[in-house]
Amino acid sequence: MSITVPPVSTGPLAKGEPCTLVIFGGLGDLARRKLFPAIYQLAIKDLLSPDFRIVAVGIEKQDDVSYRAAIKDALSKADDVKNFDQRVWQSLEDRVFWVTGNLTEPTVYTDLNARLVAFESKLDAKKQNRLLYLAVPPFLFEPICKYAGAAGVLPRVSDPHARPWRRVIVEKPFGKSLATAQELSKAVLSVFAEPQIYRIDHYVGKETVQNILVFRSANAIFEALWSREYISHVQITAAETVGLEGRSKYYESAGVVRDMFQNHLLQMLALTAMEPPDVPTADAIRDEKVKVLRAVKPIVVDGKTNAIRAQYTEGRIAGAAVPGYKQEPDVAATSTTPTFAAIKFEVDNDRWRGVPFYVRSGKRMAKRHSEVALYFRPAKKPMYEPCPGEGPRPNVLVMRIQPDDGIAIGFDVKIPGAALALTPGIEVAPVHMDFAYSNVFGGEVHPAYETLLLDCMIGDATLFTRSDEVEAAWRITDPLLNLWESSAEKQIPGYAAGSWGPAESDALIAAEGYSWRIP
Repeated sequence: MSITVPPVSTGPLAKGEPCTLVIFGGLGDLARRKLFPAIYQLAIKDLLSPDFRIVAVGIEKQDDVSYRAAIKDALSKADDVKNFDQRVWQSLEDRVFWVTGNLTEPTVYTDLNARLVAFESKLDAKKQNRLLYLAVPPFLFEPICKYAGAAGVLPRVSDPHARPWRRVIVEKPFGKSLATAQELSKAVLSVFAEPQIYRIDHYVGKETVQNILVFRSANAIFEALWSREYISHVQITAAETVGLEGRSKYYESAGVVRDMFQNHLLQMLALTAMEPPDVPTADAIRDEKVKVLRAVKPIVVDGKTNAIRAQYTEGRIAGAAVPGYKQEPDVAATSTTPTFAAIKFEVDNDRWRGVPFYVRSGKRMAKRHSEVALYFRPAKKPMYEPCPGEGPRPNVLVMRIQPDDGIAIGFDVKIPGAALALTPGIEVAPVHMDFAYSNVFGGEVHPAYETLLLDCMIGDATLFTRSDEVEAAWRITDPLLNLWESSAEKQIPGYAAGSWGPAESDALIAAEGYSWRIP
């Protein structure tokens, strides 16, 4: 059953403020596949200032002309760019520049700053804003921050309202453990003030992740039910059908917990469980998310944990045979790196005490699908008895993150024609009501990087993580990682590629009488 909703006018989006975007790693995969397509889309929608420009920095031998040609080629092939428009590119082309240099040598930053000053000399002082994007591996974060600060490329500015502004975007991963995250924060904060730092998690840039909080707080019918009194448990799933996609070396050192749980999935949990803030400001929202993360009970107690891990074996995806994880290039035959995990989290506060949050994620699963599903407690006094062999069906509210973004709710109704009698066997059927973003907003759902870049340009830090939030997430996952990585086990459970995970995952949730929702 589908709901028809009339088209909605959302009003114009705020245009980005004038700025120079400096991309470190300007020829990297992230810049070519995500950042420039996002900038291109912002240009199509006229959301870039006329005084917006890009200066890319990298070790490759390029000049402005050859770099522009490389980016044009990347845009023409990008998945996020449909029907490449030469006129849109021409509106950007003359605002794209290149600086060659080794990012670990201070001289490149002196040259870079000189070029920025030359650009800005033609602008009013309030338009001389700078936005640095660290689209590079984490080992380069510290030297870039150090040398950029010393050369004046991005001086420290503590006042978030100061003009011109200076901001830096730091890509994940934010460390590999609590200790390394703290070291990274210390290094970055020794150069820049916290309000200048935008730690980006592209998952939170998805419209439907943001809508978790908006949907709940804007609709009193659901906000009133958003607690342990009415909700029995919550399931969060992020399933991928892809394998390593050439990222074997990274994934071998990360695994599914670092790659998905510490950042993306704990962000989804926090947005689902947080208290609505008194005021909808960036810091107020982030304060509430931190409170949730700090209220999560330890997931390792006395060497035991409500978590399972597994690794995909050979199987079939979309009818095609795919290899197991250990058969992937650059993966050791003895690897115990998990590609799947299922974890039971508990939030120990008044709203959620006693409500388990079951979270799972894996590669090479049956379907690409991400969602948050809230299971409501059965009705206290139903007017009918369930049919023999059936238990009461819970109402389920599902917020789909991808790929078919939307919200659905299931409930029971009486089948027409059946007698109304409070006896076993009354005919009751489940129905499903579904809202799809694409039906209402069409193509107006903005890709994550487009949203996040625009937020940086207008100074909205709501969707970006603070250092205390990063560290709170690591405090949750670190003990589990330490337990698993110190284990002497030479093998971990497997699950066939194209399945929904191992039997151990089903047993984890079945221990309390539940089962995983299959989308």
